[in-house]
Parts: sequence; C-alpha cells; structure tokens
Amino acid sequence: MPSLRPLIPPAPPEVPAPAASPAPRGVPADPQKYPVNVGPSAIDGQGAFAGAAIPARAKIGEIRGEFVDMAEARARARRAERDTGRIFMVAVSERRAVDATASTDPLRYANHACEPNMVLKVQQGRVAFYALRDIAPGEELTARYGATHHGGRLVCRCGSPRCIGRL
Repeated sequence: MPSLRPLIPPAPPEVPAPAASPAPRGVPADPQKYPVNVGPSAIDGQGAFAGAAIPARAKIGEIRGEFVDMAEARARARRAERDTGRIFMVAVSERRAVDATASTDPLRYANHACEPNMVLKVQQGRVAFYALRDIAPGEELTARYGATHHGGRLVCRCGSPRCIGRL
C-alpha cells in the first residue's frame, strides 16, 4: 500500500534580504521620505509635485542648504530677487536662515498657497514638510509661506477662493 503523504511542496530555501547600504561616509542621507518631482507650476515658475500618494500627517521630506546669519540672508535675498526673482531662503531662528539656492532637494520648489496641502516646520534647525491631508500623486505640493521679505508687494497666484491676495 502506498504511503499517504500530504501533497505540499517543500518550502523554498530562505534567501536573506539584501542589506541596505548606508550612504558613503561624508555624504548625507537623502532627506526625502516620499518621491517629489519638479515641473512647471500653474502657480508660479517651477513647482514640487507628489510622485506618489502621501498620507495625511506624513513627513514628506526636508530641504537642506547653507546656514547663514540673517544679515547675509537678507542681502542674498535682495540680490536673488534682483537677479533671478527666485529666492530659496528659510529663517530657522531669529539669527539664522537656510539658503537652499544651491540645494538639490526638490521641496525647495514648493510654492506658496493660501490653502496649502503641507506645512513647513523648523525643528532643531532642520526645515521639514508634513502633509496636512492626503495628497494624490501628481498634486502640486504647497505650503503657506507666512511673513516674507516681499512685504505685501508680491501678488499671490495660488488661485484659492480664500486667497489673501499678496505676500
């Protein structure tokens, strides 16, 4: 009489998962937690766009740059406004700012909106962005800039029905 064995195939041999390789020494880790793409914006110039769905309250990523004192930040902002019209500066305290002009972080292209889908938080000198609500892939990522060096001279183009009109 034949033996009664269950017809269950043997388990495949266990293959260890590849170890995540750390960034080379001296190279900072990528601060982006979700993919962000840069492209033409209906709001202004270039914009940052969600490369995947982002859940509410998730950290999207950070922008990095050169730390400068506020006097230097103001001088650079004046020069950039005069030369290119584009300023990538974030105050992180009363005395210091991050100049993200030379940064490759895509969130530096996040435009202002009066009804944004993310919030900018400065934590321990780092500039991080968090989703205020669920964000769909391809949606433009926006933040409320707050007080700016424009002093109300720049027209807001966010398109919100609740637009404040000027920055």
